[in-house]
Amino acid sequence: MDTAVNRPELLLVADAVAREKQIERDDVLEAMEQAIQKAGRAKYGHEKDIRATIDRKTGDVRLSRWTEIVETVENEETQIPVAISKKFAPEKEVGDFIVDPLPPIDFGRIAAQTAKQVIVQRVREYERSKQYNEFKDRVGEIINGVVKRTEYGNLMVDLGRAEALLRRDETIPRENLRNGDRVRAFIYDVREEQRGPQIFLSRTHPGFLAKLFAQEVPEIYDGIIEIKAVSRDPGSRAKMAVVSRDQSIDPVGACVGMRGSRVQAVVAELQGEKIDIIPWSPNVATFVVNALAPAEVSKVVMDEEAGRVEVVVPDSQLSLAIGRRGQNVRLASQLTRWDIDILTEAEESERRQEEFRRKTGLFVEALDVDDVIAGLLVAEGFETIEDLSMTPLDEIASIEGFDENVAAELQRRAEASLAKQAGELEEKRVALGVSDEVAAIEALSAKDLIALGEKGVKTLDDLADLAGDELVEIVGAEALTEEAANEIIMAARAHWFEGDGNAA
Repeated sequence: MDTAVNRPELLLVADAVAREKQIERDDVLEAMEQAIQKAGRAKYGHEKDIRATIDRKTGDVRLSRWTEIVETVENEETQIPVAISKKFAPEKEVGDFIVDPLPPIDFGRIAAQTAKQVIVQRVREYERSKQYNEFKDRVGEIINGVVKRTEYGNLMVDLGRAEALLRRDETIPRENLRNGDRVRAFIYDVREEQRGPQIFLSRTHPGFLAKLFAQEVPEIYDGIIEIKAVSRDPGSRAKMAVVSRDQSIDPVGACVGMRGSRVQAVVAELQGEKIDIIPWSPNVATFVVNALAPAEVSKVVMDEEAGRVEVVVPDSQLSLAIGRRGQNVRLASQLTRWDIDILTEAEESERRQEEFRRKTGLFVEALDVDDVIAGLLVAEGFETIEDLSMTPLDEIASIEGFDENVAAELQRRAEASLAKQAGELEEKRVALGVSDEVAAIEALSAKDLIALGEKGVKTLDDLADLAGDELVEIVGAEALTEEAANEIIMAARAHWFEGDGNAA
């Protein structure tokens, strides 16, 4: 028996909705099928597996009940045992479905209203999904829109087929955008949320400046010039590092353009933001010097472990290097991703002399030698008594003014000083009550043991109760990494588990 109802007008409605909402015709028809299914379940039972299909060519609507053939019935409304199914569907096996046609539904006012709500909801979901799929791959692009309205200082921007959010802190300071204004912005995030896809725009993102230059400079768009890094103080100043893959093309000149035409176009879009374009270099020291332009740099000292760079500038260049409110050095630090400390030549000289005096005093006191010998040792690069005791004798003897006898005597005194220091530290450790079990942990130095004792950490249990970051804080980050601290703590906890194996 054919229970199909011919409804060609459904196809016309689906076509109209698909065109208006710019979604697929099949998606609209699926929404209609779900609406008819919901009405069918309301009539025949919500527990039953009622399904509806709309013929894509004729508009015929068919409603049917689906029953799964199973070995053991768990739901009588949707399942049937295989033994019974064999009586009237012997060809079907476990896992197949028995499909029973149902008479068409005469939609009443309530059912029609429910069906309409389902269709509207499903169409909205398809529309949102289409928007998300369209924009999720456009993160990192510049897009044009029109300011539609303002909500708590944030701007809602109409992108044509979607709305985007331009938050107040993502707009350039002192920029006054009103309803109806056209705006260009950078898509920095697209999220699929409960209320639909959320598109987030920015005019302060470093990527916005980079994309603006890609639009203005063909060499960047073509990949001949690469933008390696950007740092911005939005609306005030920015720095951009560029490098050319073609040695015949000057990357800075190409970005500036004839009489500054290219860079001025970007500056105008960014409300007068000054832009320093600098050549990128794989050499960190050179890159840091370039990044601090227009200030001149006399000397660069790098500490790779700490990720810091110490830059020495002439006294007259200090204010230029630091910049107004620290702007120049801050942008240079963001650009290079190194912490930059600025010193004048006078400050650096004074500090170097103070460091020399401190190290000299250390050798004078520990080795009982005069300032001349101590100064020679410091000048040769010796920084601690340990350095001197571990250096080969002939290397010490090769220092101008020294011989083998002097070298041997200096090493003897260094070893005696270290032994005396170790004895004093051991006495202090015992006096503080730090146990021998804690002292037996090789990774902890004598100074570390004193620091622990002063904080009341005296037994293995005290040490085992600490967290890794607490141990680092006690002994100092320069003496211990958090990974090493965790290993020490696990070693201290080992005695807690000694009995477990025996118990097993």
